[in-house]
Amino acid sequence: MADLRNYQNRTGYAGAQSGQLIDQGLRTYMLKVYNLMALGLAITGLAAYGTYALAVSNPAFAQLLFASPLRWVIMLAPVGLVFFLSYRIHQMSVSAAQTTFWIYAALMGLSLSSIFIVFTGQSIVQTFFVTAAAFGGLSLFGYTTKRDLSAFGSFLIMGLFGLIIAALVNLFLQSSALQFAISAIGVLVFAGLTAYDTQKIKEMYFENDDVAVMGRKAIMGALQLYLDFINLFMFLIQLFGNRNN
Repeated sequence: MADLRNYQNRTGYAGAQSGQLIDQGLRTYMLKVYNLMALGLAITGLAAYGTYALAVSNPAFAQLLFASPLRWVIMLAPVGLVFFLSYRIHQMSVSAAQTTFWIYAALMGLSLSSIFIVFTGQSIVQTFFVTAAAFGGLSLFGYTTKRDLSAFGSFLIMGLFGLIIAALVNLFLQSSALQFAISAIGVLVFAGLTAYDTQKIKEMYFENDDVAVMGRKAIMGALQLYLDFINLFMFLIQLFGNRNN
Protein backbone atom coordinates (compact mmCIF):
# COMPACT_ATOMS: atom_id res chain seq x y z
CA MET A 1 0.00 0.00 0.00
CA ALA A 2 2.85 2.35 0.86
CA ASP A 3 4.53 1.52 -2.45
CA LEU A 4 1.28 2.32 -4.29
CA ARG A 5 1.00 5.69 -2.54
CA ASN A 6 4.64 6.46 -3.35
CA TYR A 7 4.02 5.55 -7.00
CA GLN A 8 0.95 7.78 -7.13
CA ASN A 9 2.89 10.65 -5.57
CA ARG A 10 5.73 10.25 -8.03
CA THR A 11 3.27 10.10 -10.95
CA GLY A 12 1.46 13.20 -9.75
CA TYR A 13 4.76 15.04 -9.29
CA ALA A 14 5.91 14.08 -12.80
CA GLY A 15 2.59 15.25 -14.26
CA ALA A 16 2.87 18.57 -12.44
CA GLN A 17 6.42 19.01 -13.71
CA SER A 18 5.28 18.27 -17.28
CA GLY A 19 2.44 20.80 -16.97
CA GLN A 20 4.84 23.43 -15.67
CA LEU A 21 7.20 22.83 -18.58
CA ILE A 22 4.34 23.17 -21.08
CA ASP A 23 3.13 26.38 -19.41
CA GLN A 24 6.65 27.81 -19.44
CA GLY A 25 7.13 26.83 -23.07
CA LEU A 26 3.79 28.38 -24.03
CA ARG A 27 4.65 31.64 -22.24
CA THR A 28 8.02 31.78 -24.00
CA TYR A 29 6.38 31.11 -27.37
CA MET A 30 3.66 33.76 -26.88
CA LEU A 31 6.21 36.29 -25.63
CA LYS A 32 8.21 35.76 -28.82
CA VAL A 33 5.05 36.30 -30.89
CA TYR A 34 4.28 39.58 -29.13
CA ASN A 35 7.91 40.77 -29.32
CA LEU A 36 8.06 40.11 -33.06
CA MET A 37 4.75 41.90 -33.56
CA ALA A 38 5.87 44.89 -31.49
CA LEU A 39 9.14 45.17 -33.40
CA GLY A 40 7.21 44.98 -36.68
CA LEU A 41 4.97 47.84 -35.53
CA ALA A 42 8.03 49.88 -34.53
CA ILE A 43 9.58 49.37 -37.98
CA THR A 44 6.29 50.39 -39.61
CA GLY A 45 6.03 53.54 -37.49
CA LEU A 46 9.61 54.59 -38.17
CA ALA A 47 9.29 53.91 -41.90
CA ALA A 48 5.99 55.83 -42.09
CA TYR A 49 7.28 58.90 -40.27
CA GLY A 50 10.64 58.82 -42.03
CA THR A 51 8.93 58.69 -45.43
CA TYR A 52 6.62 61.55 -44.46
CA ALA A 53 9.54 63.69 -43.21
CA LEU A 54 11.45 63.07 -46.43
CA ALA A 55 8.39 63.96 -48.51
CA VAL A 56 7.92 67.24 -46.60
CA SER A 57 11.53 68.25 -47.18
CA ASN A 58 11.60 67.09 -50.81
CA PRO A 59 8.56 68.08 -52.94
CA ALA A 60 9.79 66.06 -55.91
CA PHE A 61 9.88 62.93 -53.76
CA ALA A 62 6.40 63.72 -52.40
CA GLN A 63 5.09 64.10 -55.96
CA LEU A 64 6.61 60.75 -56.94
CA LEU A 65 5.32 59.01 -53.83
CA PHE A 66 1.78 60.35 -53.54
CA ALA A 67 0.78 61.63 -56.99
CA SER A 68 2.38 59.29 -59.52
CA PRO A 69 1.53 55.71 -60.57
CA LEU A 70 4.24 54.58 -58.14
CA ARG A 71 1.74 55.04 -55.32
CA TRP A 72 -0.17 51.98 -56.57
CA VAL A 73 2.99 49.89 -56.44
CA ILE A 74 3.62 51.08 -52.89
CA MET A 75 0.04 50.26 -51.90
CA LEU A 76 0.00 46.79 -53.45
CA ALA A 77 3.56 45.66 -52.61
CA PRO A 78 2.74 44.82 -48.95
CA VAL A 79 -0.27 42.77 -50.08
CA GLY A 80 1.86 40.73 -52.45
CA LEU A 81 4.56 40.21 -49.84
CA VAL A 82 2.16 39.06 -47.12
CA PHE A 83 0.71 36.44 -49.49
CA PHE A 84 4.22 35.35 -50.43
CA LEU A 85 5.20 34.96 -46.76
CA SER A 86 1.99 33.10 -45.89
CA TYR A 87 2.41 30.55 -48.67
CA ARG A 88 6.19 30.14 -48.62
CA ILE A 89 7.06 30.29 -44.94
CA HIS A 90 7.16 26.49 -44.54
CA GLN A 91 9.91 26.31 -47.17
CA MET A 92 11.90 29.22 -45.72
CA SER A 93 14.47 29.27 -42.96
CA VAL A 94 13.48 31.09 -39.79
CA SER A 95 15.96 33.91 -40.49
CA ALA A 96 14.66 34.36 -44.06
CA ALA A 97 11.04 34.40 -42.87
CA GLN A 98 11.88 36.92 -40.16
CA THR A 99 13.73 39.15 -42.65
CA THR A 100 10.74 38.98 -44.99
CA PHE A 101 8.50 40.06 -42.12
CA TRP A 102 10.74 43.07 -41.40
CA ILE A 103 10.69 44.04 -45.11
CA TYR A 104 6.92 43.70 -45.12
CA ALA A 105 6.62 45.93 -42.03
CA ALA A 106 8.83 48.59 -43.67
CA LEU A 107 6.79 48.50 -46.89
CA MET A 108 3.62 48.83 -44.85
CA GLY A 109 5.11 51.91 -43.19
CA LEU A 110 5.89 53.36 -46.61
CA SER A 111 2.29 52.81 -47.75
CA LEU A 112 0.86 54.29 -44.52
CA SER A 113 3.02 57.42 -44.54
CA SER A 114 0.16 59.48 -46.01
CA ILE A 115 -1.72 59.35 -42.69
CA PHE A 116 0.66 62.07 -41.43
CA ILE A 117 -0.62 64.27 -44.25
CA VAL A 118 -4.30 63.47 -43.69
CA PHE A 119 -4.48 63.41 -39.86
CA THR A 120 -2.95 65.56 -37.14
CA GLY A 121 0.04 64.21 -35.24
CA GLN A 122 -1.82 64.41 -31.92
CA SER A 123 -4.72 62.44 -33.35
CA ILE A 124 -2.38 59.74 -34.65
CA VAL A 125 -0.66 59.36 -31.27
CA GLN A 126 -3.94 59.28 -29.35
CA THR A 127 -5.45 56.71 -31.70
CA PHE A 128 -2.32 54.57 -31.43
CA PHE A 129 -2.56 54.41 -27.63
CA VAL A 130 -6.30 53.72 -27.76
CA THR A 131 -5.61 50.91 -30.23
CA ALA A 132 -2.81 49.52 -28.05
CA ALA A 133 -5.06 49.49 -24.97
CA ALA A 134 -7.96 47.86 -26.85
CA PHE A 135 -5.67 45.34 -28.53
CA GLY A 136 -4.06 44.40 -25.21
CA GLY A 137 -7.40 43.76 -23.53
CA LEU A 138 -8.83 41.80 -26.46
CA SER A 139 -5.70 39.69 -26.88
CA LEU A 140 -5.64 38.93 -23.14
CA PHE A 141 -9.26 37.80 -23.39
CA GLY A 142 -8.41 35.53 -26.32
CA TYR A 143 -5.47 34.07 -24.40
CA THR A 144 -7.30 33.39 -21.13
CA THR A 145 -10.86 32.51 -22.17
CA LYS A 146 -11.95 28.88 -21.96
CA ARG A 147 -14.63 29.46 -24.57
CA ASP A 148 -13.95 28.10 -28.06
CA LEU A 149 -13.97 31.08 -30.46
CA SER A 150 -13.84 29.03 -33.67
CA ALA A 151 -17.46 29.58 -34.69
CA PHE A 152 -17.14 33.25 -33.76
CA GLY A 153 -13.99 33.46 -35.91
CA SER A 154 -15.77 31.99 -38.96
CA PHE A 155 -18.43 34.69 -38.66
CA LEU A 156 -15.75 37.39 -38.38
CA ILE A 157 -13.90 36.12 -41.46
CA MET A 158 -17.14 36.32 -43.45
CA GLY A 159 -17.52 39.87 -42.16
CA LEU A 160 -13.98 40.63 -43.31
CA PHE A 161 -14.79 39.53 -46.86
CA GLY A 162 -17.88 41.72 -46.75
CA LEU A 163 -15.73 44.67 -45.68
CA ILE A 164 -13.34 44.13 -48.59
CA ILE A 165 -16.21 44.03 -51.08
CA ALA A 166 -17.82 47.15 -49.57
CA ALA A 167 -14.48 49.01 -49.66
CA LEU A 168 -14.00 48.13 -53.34
CA VAL A 169 -17.53 49.32 -54.15
CA ASN A 170 -16.91 52.57 -52.28
CA LEU A 171 -13.84 53.29 -54.41
CA PHE A 172 -16.36 54.11 -57.16
CA LEU A 173 -19.23 55.48 -55.06
CA GLN A 174 -17.09 57.68 -52.78
CA SER A 175 -19.93 57.68 -50.22
CA SER A 176 -19.06 59.20 -46.84
CA ALA A 177 -21.95 57.36 -45.19
CA LEU A 178 -20.76 54.01 -46.55
CA GLN A 179 -17.19 54.83 -45.49
CA PHE A 180 -18.41 55.53 -41.95
CA ALA A 181 -20.27 52.22 -41.87
CA ILE A 182 -17.22 50.36 -43.21
CA SER A 183 -15.00 51.91 -40.52
CA ALA A 184 -17.44 51.15 -37.70
CA ILE A 185 -17.94 47.54 -38.79
CA GLY A 186 -14.19 47.23 -39.40
CA VAL A 187 -13.46 48.15 -35.77
CA LEU A 188 -15.85 45.44 -34.56
CA VAL A 189 -14.50 42.82 -36.96
CA PHE A 190 -10.84 43.36 -36.09
CA ALA A 191 -11.59 43.66 -32.38
CA GLY A 192 -13.11 40.19 -32.59
CA LEU A 193 -10.32 38.86 -34.80
CA THR A 194 -7.73 40.00 -32.26
CA ALA A 195 -9.24 37.71 -29.61
CA TYR A 196 -9.86 34.88 -32.09
CA ASP A 197 -6.36 35.00 -33.60
CA THR A 198 -4.74 35.08 -30.15
CA GLN A 199 -6.58 31.92 -29.15
CA LYS A 200 -5.68 30.26 -32.48
CA ILE A 201 -1.99 31.20 -32.11
CA LYS A 202 -2.00 29.83 -28.56
CA GLU A 203 -3.49 26.54 -29.77
CA MET A 204 -0.79 26.28 -32.46
CA TYR A 205 1.80 25.75 -29.72
CA PHE A 206 3.12 22.20 -29.43
CA GLU A 207 5.87 21.50 -26.92
CA ASN A 208 7.55 18.88 -29.11
CA ASP A 209 8.09 21.22 -32.08
CA ASP A 210 11.69 21.76 -33.05
CA VAL A 211 13.27 25.22 -33.01
CA ALA A 212 12.65 25.90 -36.71
CA VAL A 213 8.97 24.94 -36.63
CA MET A 214 8.41 26.93 -33.44
CA GLY A 215 10.17 29.93 -34.98
CA ARG A 216 8.00 29.84 -38.11
CA LYS A 217 4.85 29.54 -36.01
CA ALA A 218 5.90 32.56 -33.94
CA ILE A 219 6.50 34.64 -37.09
CA MET A 220 3.12 33.72 -38.58
CA GLY A 221 1.44 34.46 -35.27
CA ALA A 222 3.18 37.83 -35.09
CA LEU A 223 2.06 38.60 -38.66
CA GLN A 224 -1.57 37.80 -37.84
CA LEU A 225 -1.61 39.98 -34.73
CA TYR A 226 0.30 42.73 -36.54
CA LEU A 227 -2.39 42.83 -39.24
CA ASP A 228 -5.13 42.90 -36.59
CA PHE A 229 -3.44 45.84 -34.85
CA ILE A 230 -2.79 47.83 -38.03
CA ASN A 231 -6.33 47.38 -39.33
CA LEU A 232 -7.88 48.20 -35.96
CA PHE A 233 -5.76 51.36 -35.83
CA MET A 234 -6.69 52.41 -39.37
CA PHE A 235 -10.42 51.94 -38.85
CA LEU A 236 -10.31 53.79 -35.53
CA ILE A 237 -8.48 56.75 -36.99
CA GLN A 238 -10.94 56.87 -39.89
CA LEU A 239 -13.74 57.09 -37.33
CA PHE A 240 -12.29 59.40 -34.70
CA GLY A 241 -9.16 61.00 -36.18
CA ASN A 242 -8.89 64.77 -36.54
CA ARG A 243 -7.96 65.70 -40.09
CA ASN A 244 -5.50 68.40 -41.08
CA ASN A 245 -7.04 71.52 -42.57
